[in-house]
Amino acid sequence: MRFRGKSIRRKIVALLLVPLVSLTAIWAFATVLTGREAAQLFSVSTVVEKIGYPVEDTVRVLQQERRQTLVHLADPRASDGLAALQRSRRATDEAVAEIRRNAADAGVRDDLGRAGEERLTAVLDAFDGIGSLRRSVEDGTVNRAQALGLYNRLVDPCHDLLANLDVVDNVGLDKQYRALVNVSRARELLSREDALLGSALVTGQLSRTETRDVSDLVAQRTMMYDINLPLLPATERGRYQRFWKNASSAPLRVAEQAAVSSGGGTPRGVTAQSWDTAAGSVLKELGELDDNAADRYQDRVDPVATNTIAKAVVAGALGLIALLYSLFLSVRVGRSLIRDLKQLRLEAHEASGVRLPSVMRRLSAGEEVDVETEVPRLEYDRNEMGEVGQALNTLQRAAVEAAVKQAELRAGVSEVFVNLARRSQVLLHKQLTLLDTMERRTEDTEELADLFRLDHLTTRMRRHAEGLVILSGAAPSRQWRKPVQLMDVVRAAVAEVEDYERIEVRRLPRVAVTGPAVADLTHLVAELLENATVFSPPHTAVQVLGERVANGFTLEIHDRGLGMAADALLDANLRLAETPEFELSDTDRLGLFVVSRLAQRQNVRVSLQPSPYGGTTAVVFVPDALLTDDAPDTNGVGFRLDRPRHLGEKERAENRRSALSHVPARLSEQPAAMLDGPVELEAPVDLDALDLPGVLDDQDGERGGLFRPRRSLVAADEDQAARRPERRHSGPRRGDGPAEDGTGANEPVGLPRRRTPKLVSSHGRPVPER
Repeated sequence: MRFRGKSIRRKIVALLLVPLVSLTAIWAFATVLTGREAAQLFSVSTVVEKIGYPVEDTVRVLQQERRQTLVHLADPRASDGLAALQRSRRATDEAVAEIRRNAADAGVRDDLGRAGEERLTAVLDAFDGIGSLRRSVEDGTVNRAQALGLYNRLVDPCHDLLANLDVVDNVGLDKQYRALVNVSRARELLSREDALLGSALVTGQLSRTETRDVSDLVAQRTMMYDINLPLLPATERGRYQRFWKNASSAPLRVAEQAAVSSGGGTPRGVTAQSWDTAAGSVLKELGELDDNAADRYQDRVDPVATNTIAKAVVAGALGLIALLYSLFLSVRVGRSLIRDLKQLRLEAHEASGVRLPSVMRRLSAGEEVDVETEVPRLEYDRNEMGEVGQALNTLQRAAVEAAVKQAELRAGVSEVFVNLARRSQVLLHKQLTLLDTMERRTEDTEELADLFRLDHLTTRMRRHAEGLVILSGAAPSRQWRKPVQLMDVVRAAVAEVEDYERIEVRRLPRVAVTGPAVADLTHLVAELLENATVFSPPHTAVQVLGERVANGFTLEIHDRGLGMAADALLDANLRLAETPEFELSDTDRLGLFVVSRLAQRQNVRVSLQPSPYGGTTAVVFVPDALLTDDAPDTNGVGFRLDRPRHLGEKERAENRRSALSHVPARLSEQPAAMLDGPVELEAPVDLDALDLPGVLDDQDGERGGLFRPRRSLVAADEDQAARRPERRHSGPRRGDGPAEDGTGANEPVGLPRRRTPKLVSSHGRPVPER
């Protein structure tokens, strides 16, 4: 029997069930043994009532019929002999009929057992020959000796049946019972002697054979008494001995002696009438003596039977009580064990499934956790189960203390990261300011290009530092209070990507992002764009599409890379949706963690799915709560959210005129079909010339480094080539021609201008300038 994998309840039940079953089996065995004795007593009582007593009565009436039959055969002409024979036959028939009725009961046959049933069948078979015997007597086909032998064959099976009845399971009483049966058989021998000698005396002649038979019967009877009387109690034995010595049996003994000593012929002094009187008196008294002995034997059997029944009842009752008490103790002990184990299991489950996860969640959320409050000391009994409970208490406290220390360590590491990132941001802010100054001071276009690239790298470094702040759980330093056009947010995100030249942004609907969400959304889109460019071939483009939907705005970023496997895509979407705790071992998924944190903070949904181009598509859903239509119009050109600058009103107006001079004059006159296409960014877009009231100045920011427009730099390759030889002798050419009106001579030297974005229609053809 294997219990591996079973519950503790089943194991305890099995452990307690084995001794209970064994005890039950022992109790049942003892009860069966003692109960069988009691049941045997009841069965024997039934057999004695139904079979024993009727058989004894039948034997006695058969003895009467046998004597009357032999007397009738000795003198068929006797007037009263036939009538007496008929009366004895009717008595015999009634006794045999009663035996047959009782023998038909199946319960009686079951109580007799197999051996007793066979002997009863032999008795009934012998009784079946009574009819033929009687007809033979009536027809005169049998003599007295033959009739005597046939009647003896009817009586012998009856004594065999009586001698083999198991009255009681007691050796002494069983011997007494068998002795009483043999004493009754001694009376049967006297009855045979009476029938033989009485019928012979009727004829007046006793043959030598009959004399020898009488002598044998007397000897057998004497031997039967000598063997069986010593087995009876002394009182019973004395009664029989006194009977055969008193005067009532003296005439019988004298007549027997005369018949045996006669040697044949007519016995001297013995007549048929005197013999009938002597034999009848002795047979009657012996019958009464046998009946009284049987009654006294029953009186001796009753206490033994009662004791046997009482023993069976007491043994069964005590065994049942012991069994029930054992069952009660087993159930109580088992329930106690199961209750304690169940309590331990519940507390262990509560500790592992409720208390510890709750503590971990609270620690992850930055809450303070009191170990004594969260892990109360549970009280248990002072036993082995209690020791297990105390070990559970110690384990819980150790786990919570370790979690608290781990949280403190994580908080300390996060604080270190935040401090380092803040310091890096300050340095990067100063570096961007210095680069801006250098860009405005230099006149060499090659140096300016290098400064632009360095400026771009610094911007990306600032984003990575900001990502470290976000991973540490802190808020980024850049903040806006006024809305910004979504197109400008996307272009600002493009400006923070290394391979920005590969990104095509289709013109987006006019919608703005609320100020508090600008920084996070810009960073989120920048991370997705950088993933798209990094994990796609360098010669392919990354497309950015967007449209207004029912409950917000959807941005789609398509790349043409190798895509992601199904399990990797599922894992990435789970990370984006569930925002798991950042682990230091997951350094290859920093971008996903940053996007997940930003999306959770602004309630933005981000998902990845296979791209129709074979790569991956990132879908960003911006809810209506982050969108607004009240925003400054940048004419769809966009601006770069960059570092702070302080511009005067005159410089802002001049920059606006300079930027507008490089915008195609009739761009707005293009048909809608021509304008519905991607915007190919050849360089990060600068629109410092635009007056954007929605952008905070430096003093409005939290740490500086706020998004501000920079002056638009528009310079064709031909212009740059023309200005390069004379960059040290003349100021830069301004797109709005300020040198011609005489206002630019006294102004500071301007910076070379970057090329403006090139609009591409939906058919892939550039939009011509008019």
